Amino acid sequence: MAAAHRAESYFRAAQRLQLDRSAVYDLLRTRQLASITLGLNRLIPAYALADFIHTHLDQEAAC
Repeated sequence: MAAAHRAESYFRAAQRLQLDRSAVYDLLRTRQLASITLGLNRLIPAYALADFIHTHLDQEAAC
């Protein structure tokens, strides 16, 4: 699978962001982090993780 099309489970996304799963659920619930649904699975695309990280880095740089 190409890197641009990769998607992570909640668990893997939490590991990559160094957050617990409940924090990832909160980010998804508040739409701060995008996800896709495939069948019964909700996945977080790699671009959504990157966008989330860049957004927060930009916010911190602005402070």
